Amino acid sequence: MLKKLLTTVLFLGFAFFAMAQTPDTTVKAKTDTVVKKAEPVKRNSFAPPIKKEKEYHPDSTHSPSLAVKRSLIIPGWGQLYNKELWYLKVPAIYAGLGLLGNAIIVNQKNYKVFVALAKITRTGGVPAPGDRLYDSYIKYKREYDLYVTNYGASSTDLENAANGYQRNFQISILGVIAVWGIQAVEAYITGKFINAYTVDNNLSFKVTPTLMGQPVYAASNINSTFMPGLRLTLTL
Repeated sequence: MLKKLLTTVLFLGFAFFAMAQTPDTTVKAKTDTVVKKAEPVKRNSFAPPIKKEKEYHPDSTHSPSLAVKRSLIIPGWGQLYNKELWYLKVPAIYAGLGLLGNAIIVNQKNYKVFVALAKITRTGGVPAPGDRLYDSYIKYKREYDLYVTNYGASSTDLENAANGYQRNFQISILGVIAVWGIQAVEAYITGKFINAYTVDNNLSFKVTPTLMGQPVYAASNINSTFMPGLRLTLTL
């Protein structure tokens, strides 16, 4: 009987203790599941810093081909188009062409004179009226009396002189062609230089200390082969 009573008391005590326990009904807030991105790790780089690209302003409106075309048409026209010392170049071009042109005229004239005198002298006497060389003799009578009568020039001498004038005549023609071509090439080169020449907006210079090497004969009297100096760096 005592065992049953003790069992009943224990059972009622456990039941009362179980009923006294209230469950926790509060809802816990959800934890923040957003994952922060890891910041990139900064690393020291030995690469040189990127410099700002230089800005150039070439003269794109100037055409070297137009300069050479104008010079081939009229000497000096390309120099006027380039506007580079044209007041010196154009007079020099025309002075050279003028001298060569005068040489062409003089050598051609003298060539004809000495050819005619050589032909007259080869006949062995003065041509008579009606002879085929009589008109040439009358035309060059003064030269005939000068070279043949006074100097005693033979037909061989006159022929050699005629050949010399002919050679000078041909050289003078080649000289005109050369001057014409050279001034055209000069106009193209100058026009190309004007078109390609550029200037940077950021003009600057920097002065830094440096060591300069000395000549052997100067360094022999000094303990060091280097001497202090200044270096000037100009940025165009």
